[in-house]
Amino acid sequence: MLPFILESLRIFSLKIAHLGGFVAGVAVDPNKKPIYVSRVDERQETRMNALKLGVALLGAAALPLINGAAVANDHHAMTEAKKVPTVVGVAASNDSFTTLVAAVKAADLVDTLNSDGPFTVFAPTNTAFEALPAGTVEALLKEENKPALTTVLTYHVVAGKVKAGDLVKLIRENDGAAKVTTVEGTVLTAMIKDGDVVLKDGAGRAIKVVNTNIPASNGVIHVIDGVLLPTNPGSADHH
Repeated sequence: MLPFILESLRIFSLKIAHLGGFVAGVAVDPNKKPIYVSRVDERQETRMNALKLGVALLGAAALPLINGAAVANDHHAMTEAKKVPTVVGVAASNDSFTTLVAAVKAADLVDTLNSDGPFTVFAPTNTAFEALPAGTVEALLKEENKPALTTVLTYHVVAGKVKAGDLVKLIRENDGAAKVTTVEGTVLTAMIKDGDVVLKDGAGRAIKVVNTNIPASNGVIHVIDGVLLPTNPGSADHH
């Protein structure tokens, strides 16, 4: 657009110089004053004013382009600032999930859960981890117990983006008890109890979903009030 305006101004200046046959042509150098190739007469001032008008019009025409570029840059910056993080980023930005994030790091699952997914994560709070038998978390975080920790964590992840409404619909379509296969490979049983969605884990415990549909760029997070345990969470030493 801007090159077109510049060329239009060049042609415009030549036409102005030819008006009335007073000037044969004009050479326009953007860094210098116009150089007329002809005699100077009483109308030269008029032609100079016309040329100045053309330059002013160029500035007015270019202004929207400049402003538009600035707006586009601002929009890009705002978009970057508002970009939704991954499921790991969302958890890391919330003080309620510091234990979960530490466990994800210890199990080397950060890159996996930062990938495209999508993932549905049932995220236990710090309080949920604290409710486990004494020493359980500390034992799972040990390097030698990484396989057991990975088993427990992937038992909290379902492939795909399953929102709360999808889960409730699935429960109703399956006579009140929907089997959900986790990334770990075994299943959770989702049910509705006293108006709340609960997840029955492999150990037979009912864990309540207390907050739902927290958005992430690669999935969704549902907060739960307990730690889900598969049938065989591993052989971590809890003592």
